[in-house]
Amino acid sequence: MRVLIAVAEQRLAGIIGRGLKEEGYSTEVALDGESALDRLADDPAFDLLILDTALPTRDGLDVLHILREGQVEAPVLALTQGDGSDDVVRSLNLGADGALAKPFVFDELLARARALLRRRSTHRSPVLQSGDLTLDPAAHRVTRSGRHIALTAREYAVLEYFLRNRGTILTREMIAEHVWGPDGRAASNIVDVYVGYLRRKIDGRGRTPLVRTVRGVGYMVGRA
Repeated sequence: MRVLIAVAEQRLAGIIGRGLKEEGYSTEVALDGESALDRLADDPAFDLLILDTALPTRDGLDVLHILREGQVEAPVLALTQGDGSDDVVRSLNLGADGALAKPFVFDELLARARALLRRRSTHRSPVLQSGDLTLDPAAHRVTRSGRHIALTAREYAVLEYFLRNRGTILTREMIAEHVWGPDGRAASNIVDVYVGYLRRKIDGRGRTPLVRTVRGVGYMVGRA
């Protein structure tokens, strides 16, 4: 799952980003409203936007209005300035899917983010599948031939990325950036390690291997 964190305070953005990465999410950060709009214009396919209503260059409420006018449908969790009802009501009226007053406890932000992502997954109805392996984003559950497979957060994120891009060759750099964020491009060799972990868990003895190596390029699941 990809999350764009549009928060003015670099320290807070870093705390949110590190916490979400530990849970297996891929995160990017924008520190002002114009940067957030530019990033979404380049790639609107984020699964969640965490949006500070007090952003420089263009405030968060203005950003939210522009996104909804432009039919960007990613769920938005607005970070409001205190628990004053005006800020919360304006955010929700402009199309935010939830609001959380600053300061907040990270566990509450994580719970709200998960709730919005579950709602989005249910709406999109994507039980992802390849052969006899299924991944249910709403339940955060992976099975093969009906047998539950326990994955770490990073393993789950890698597998989900493969299944959402079935039939597409994914380079190590693409996988690393998606799962570990922009800094992951410098350590793309870690992808091989995690693909190895995945294969040991999802490919039991006698089963058809699901993740294919494309020599000199990367990996893919499914047929091109």
